[in-house]
Amino acid sequence: MGAEKAVGRMWPSYDNRPFVVQIFGRDPVSLARAAEMAAEAGASIVDINMGCPAKKVTSGLCGSALMREPELAASLVKAVRRALPAHLPVTVKHRLGWDDDSVNAPEFALRMVDAGAALITVHGRTRSQGFSGQARLEPIAEVRHRLPREIPLLGNGDVQTVEDYVRMKHVTRCDGVMIGRGARGNPWLFRSLQALERGMPDPGTPTLDERRTVWRRHAGLVREHSSPRMVLHELRKTLAWYSRGLHNGSHLRQEAFRMTSPEALTELGESFFERLLPLGDDVVAPSEDPVAKSLARHGRRQSAVGAQAPADALPVS
Repeated sequence: MGAEKAVGRMWPSYDNRPFVVQIFGRDPVSLARAAEMAAEAGASIVDINMGCPAKKVTSGLCGSALMREPELAASLVKAVRRALPAHLPVTVKHRLGWDDDSVNAPEFALRMVDAGAALITVHGRTRSQGFSGQARLEPIAEVRHRLPREIPLLGNGDVQTVEDYVRMKHVTRCDGVMIGRGARGNPWLFRSLQALERGMPDPGTPTLDERRTVWRRHAGLVREHSSPRMVLHELRKTLAWYSRGLHNGSHLRQEAFRMTSPEALTELGESFFERLLPLGDDVVAPSEDPVAKSLARHGRRQSAVGAQAPADALPVS
């Protein structure tokens, strides 16, 4: 992407550190410049994305496609390392490999560390898997076994509950866990994990009012930072995440596709939560519909037997 557009995607929150900026590409000069821009914007860590499976990224031989070119990948790490002040760490996120016939995560991670990476994150799927199936933890454990002990390893993939977190750490012996999709619409997962690490009781699921308050804040940030072309799409996803599992949530999500303005969509969300408030704690839907699950996990509809999805579909982010 262009430099101005890239900078526009960085939303630094200086109250929350570290501020990590993730970059991707395959040209050492361009990637080094991107790292410099991240540092100028206040980044405290620069992470290189070598794990994205999206076709729009891998078709440009970036993201997880770099796992088929470890020599080039190492040159990118070296270029970024040279471009940054010594105190700013360079980290790398990658997958298990391109496909099941080319799993090379341990060797790849070692190459990145030799090139200057100070931390490695491994997602437990290959590129060919995308986000299908289940993340495999044993290969992440092998990376931990092969890496120098002083290099931190983060495990990633399918961590959506406290139990998932405990299993990831137990099986892989990783030093930490990166959570992505599991936190969408459920930032309260982090407070539960914090309580676990501190030996305190789990604060439990959020109240409906908490959920509404955080949805409002999230939707406000989406409206502030999204482009006019994407704002409606992003607001639909946000509402899908925070309504997942709630009574009449399926109907809400179908109604959301009929809204043609951010204002109408926001009003729809407000009305939804307002109608649920009198129900108190009895707001959980009896069962989760396939459309809700697809939207909340992927940001789009996917085919499911018995799912009656509206005709128009969401693009995936």
